[in-house]
Amino acid sequence: MGKDRAAPNHEGTKDTKVHEGKATEISLRLAIVGDGKMGKAIAALAEERGHTVHALIGKVENNGGKALTAGRLEGVDVALEFTSPEAAAANVRRLVEAGIPTVCGTTGWDVADVTELVTARRGSFLYAANFSLGVQLFLRAARELGLQLAGQEDFSVSISEEHHAAKRDAPSGTALLLQKRLREVDPGRDFPITSVRAGSTPGTHTIAYDSPYERIGLTHVARSRDGFAAGALAAAEWLPGRTGVFGLEDMLFGSTG
Repeated sequence: MGKDRAAPNHEGTKDTKVHEGKATEISLRLAIVGDGKMGKAIAALAEERGHTVHALIGKVENNGGKALTAGRLEGVDVALEFTSPEAAAANVRRLVEAGIPTVCGTTGWDVADVTELVTARRGSFLYAANFSLGVQLFLRAARELGLQLAGQEDFSVSISEEHHAAKRDAPSGTALLLQKRLREVDPGRDFPITSVRAGSTPGTHTIAYDSPYERIGLTHVARSRDGFAAGALAAAEWLPGRTGVFGLEDMLFGSTG
């Protein structure tokens, strides 16, 4: 996913150092598009970390991207888009056209719809299905486990994910990414996904290998949305001064995988 990954920051900007989900020596003016639970969590944490929430734009106010005008976005350093699958593409297009580095965590839409525009405009766009920094480590560990168990026919394998009742897309974007990573190292398996939508669970993902004699599993459990908000803000602090289309793994590891 990453392009121009090693591109230096624009002249005059400070480099962001990510350490345990925190950034140092940077203060940003943010536009948060989406005033749902994630948008509000990001806004609250942003102010704690010394950023300015220039705009918090809700669904009704935005009305199909209409609130994302040049005047409304003037002076914004980074935008964070957390809305709905129906609104995400139009929102991201407007932000990229306005020259705003954009972090997007909305799932259930085709991100390829905007990547060509980002490239043509030499824009800056970071997308992740899950902004938990721990999930990125979970995905890497799961891929390594899949590699070691590739072709081991004694083990059957499954993916399960559980989210709150209000989550619209199923399977989750994280589960689909997990499935994709595992198929890359073990193409002979299907890696079926079971999804549950109930209660208020922020998110749980499990990969399990079962044999007649033993079970091997990896699980990531999100305790609250604050972890996702922290990851989204870390991405917003990292993105300015870079050109291209990125994933959270580019920020954390310097490469996809």
